Amino acid sequence: MAPIWKGSISFGLVNIPVELAAAVRADNISFRMLDAESGSPVKYERVRVSDGTPVPWDDIVKGFEYVKGQYIVLTDEDFKTAALESSKRIDICDFVDAKEIDRRFFETPYFLLPGKSADLGYALLREAMRESDVVGIGKIIMRQHQHLAGIHVVGNALVLELMRFATAVVDISKYTFPATTAARPQERKMAVQLVKSMQAHCDADKYTDEYRANLMRIIKARSKGKQITFDAPPPDEADGKVLDLMSMLKKSLTRKPAAGTRSTGTATKKAVAKKTVAKRVRQSA
Repeated sequence: MAPIWKGSISFGLVNIPVELAAAVRADNISFRMLDAESGSPVKYERVRVSDGTPVPWDDIVKGFEYVKGQYIVLTDEDFKTAALESSKRIDICDFVDAKEIDRRFFETPYFLLPGKSADLGYALLREAMRESDVVGIGKIIMRQHQHLAGIHVVGNALVLELMRFATAVVDISKYTFPATTAARPQERKMAVQLVKSMQAHCDADKYTDEYRANLMRIIKARSKGKQITFDAPPPDEADGKVLDLMSMLKKSLTRKPAAGTRSTGTATKKAVAKKTVAKRVRQSA
């Protein structure tokens, strides 16, 4: 895919040419709104709220509602006045411990690709960040908007993630959460056992969007003039009743893992044992 931004990373007096490329892609199923009777696509129109009459683009301005029903109109000149000077540089302000950053701040990831003759500088920054286990926090201007950005190491790549500014993140103190003492020691011990029994290496490919897959099966069948049905989901064991937490923890710990869900540690040990046996057989042959 073609890069969407070209510029440089700047930290201290070091300047490294880079390009920004998409690290994720949209995976949504796109639908059009249709008239139920004729099947004709439906389009949206811009209409006045007061009388419902259409308004052409040339007659539309942007307004900020500062009081209910009262607006401040902003002109193109106002937006030009507020705009920042265009820059093709990502200025790293600080390097911070990754564990100190609330994950809610991160938004959209992009690959940072080394620019022309930038391999050495790119590798130097990447390895320095890897060894220090830090995230570089800076700012970038994209499409005339300034964004907070976090740069971190993923494998041999530097990944830039657009971040939310603090004003967009809800303060955790706005809500009430259970205290750390809410769980009793015995319950915590069993919960830790359950969590450890379910530990595995992260394999993103095994987590799939079943709803999307079902929709695509319906669409494919319908395109061939067929109907498709799905088995009813199993009933909820809880059935709306409040169940004893300890009994559910005990039941979870004694439950046999479903096929394909055995922890990676156990699977790895068996694989190593199998290879060892095979090696001994070859040696004795």
